[in-house]
Amino acid sequence: MQGDAKEEVRSRLDLEAVIGEYVQLKRAGRNWKGLSPFSEEKTPSFFVSPDKGIWHDFSSNQGGDLYSFIMRVEGMDFRQALEHLARKAGVELSDYEQHSGASAGLSKRKKRLSEMNELATVFYQRQLLQTQTAIDYVKRRGLNKQVVHDFRVGYSPAGGRVLVQYLTQKGYSASEMRGAGLVGSRGGDMFRERLMIPLMDPQGGVVGFTGRILSDRKDAPKYLNTPQTLLYDKGRHVFGLHLAKESIRKADVAVVVEGNMDVISSHQFEVAQTVATAGTALTSSHLKALSRFSERIALAFDGDKAGIAATERAIPIAQEVDVQLSIIRLPDDFKDPDELMQHDADMWRTAIKQAIPAIEWLMLQYETQMDVTTAAGKRDLTTAVLTVISQVENPVEKEHYLKKLSERVDTSLETLVDRMSQLVSTNQQRLKSIKNDDKEQAQITVVDQPKQDALLALMMAYPDLRDTARELSVDAFAEQHRQSLFRYMITHGEDVLLETVPPELQEYDIYVKIVQLKAEERQELSAQAAQDETKHLVGHIKAQHLKQKRLDITTRLRSAEASGDEVLAARLRAEFNGLIKEEHARKKEDR
Repeated sequence: MQGDAKEEVRSRLDLEAVIGEYVQLKRAGRNWKGLSPFSEEKTPSFFVSPDKGIWHDFSSNQGGDLYSFIMRVEGMDFRQALEHLARKAGVELSDYEQHSGASAGLSKRKKRLSEMNELATVFYQRQLLQTQTAIDYVKRRGLNKQVVHDFRVGYSPAGGRVLVQYLTQKGYSASEMRGAGLVGSRGGDMFRERLMIPLMDPQGGVVGFTGRILSDRKDAPKYLNTPQTLLYDKGRHVFGLHLAKESIRKADVAVVVEGNMDVISSHQFEVAQTVATAGTALTSSHLKALSRFSERIALAFDGDKAGIAATERAIPIAQEVDVQLSIIRLPDDFKDPDELMQHDADMWRTAIKQAIPAIEWLMLQYETQMDVTTAAGKRDLTTAVLTVISQVENPVEKEHYLKKLSERVDTSLETLVDRMSQLVSTNQQRLKSIKNDDKEQAQITVVDQPKQDALLALMMAYPDLRDTARELSVDAFAEQHRQSLFRYMITHGEDVLLETVPPELQEYDIYVKIVQLKAEERQELSAQAAQDETKHLVGHIKAQHLKQKRLDITTRLRSAEASGDEVLAARLRAEFNGLIKEEHARKKEDR
């Protein structure tokens, strides 16, 4: 059991020895003392008591046991801290799990993937040193040797199977390489002719890669990322956190930028509290990971529509996680932090210091789009800002922003409070409307579920058809069990699942076995018939998914129009038109 494992790990480790890896300790009688790792101090007030098995930091009034220290200093949850210390103590946690067979198998597989990613990282680093084109690119980007070393930057060569051959010689199978996201659908290297930037977990373990193309090819994406794997989850991964966490704690602010290269440049210019969300929207998982080191999060978002929308989405998430969100404004002449730093790093540092609260930043952005000298402009600004303020939970903070809005639109606080109450009431009515729309959407989903099951069965029976389904997104499938099975088969192109259920899918054991049964029944199809049916099902599911998205946008658009939020309504209309064009394009392809 976990409790037994916890005590076994604790018994094998000396508290002062583990903490001594982070804090320089000196003997103080039966105890040890040192400078606090959690605050800036000149007089030691951090004490460790081996006899009691505890530590206490008098400067911040924090304390606890071995696990709480690791959780605090490394930004881990308990399970992560347990795994981290178990490795240090040489304890195999699977020996203490109730389902040790499945757990041991999954643990072993993760370990193999980690070792393979490490080998790939070293391989790419060596290739960089041997490739003049890559060296020249690094120099053009102004990256020095230290930052290239710290971020373990490398290069993937042009040959189609260079890494595959290297890892094969090291004893790894094609299935394992595919599980790590290192090979493509045809069995060759996933990354070719790209500057390779390893994606690392908070402890510095490599979980994946981002590859930036160096050639002028138009038929390949500029950036290519590792797909979802057992180790890498883009919705949780914070790029650069392993190097930034101590600086975030000391500066008491985490700076979040959009691009990985922005992070690398920022660290080179000694603004090391900088991280990125690896090319995906900010999630509560990202903010929770950062909040372990600081409650202040500063976002370097653009002031365009996309940046405004991203901030609108981030504010309620920040409220949920309970962090303070601010926005860093770049000078107009610079498109991103990297470009600004190359011009003048001090301007980047100044911009960070001058970050303003996210809601105030939104007010300024809304004002640039609305004529607040007119009654209509004041109405639109008020509606847009009150929609955001209504999501603020702290009453003192809410009143602060209401007063600021009152000053800007020259309207009484009482009037604004009344208008906000109306908006809240409208939102509640909107929820009722959404429930009705959800019935229609549920009808779409229920009708579509058998077809989704049929496609998954064909993908299981004929692994070579899985590439045909890659144009579908995971959220095109209903419910977690279908999504998980689809994701697994897409990332394990040649795995045969007809008889066994892999550890990653054990949670959905019964459903997978049902699909296995369906797959066995489909094996009598000819290769052509199977391919034709797969294409038909993919087209149908994609069309239904577009219909669902259109319904969702329609619901949100109706709500925005009802509340008078013309900024949001205009954006939703543009999204709706984009979906219509996508549907027309698909119909043309079908012809």
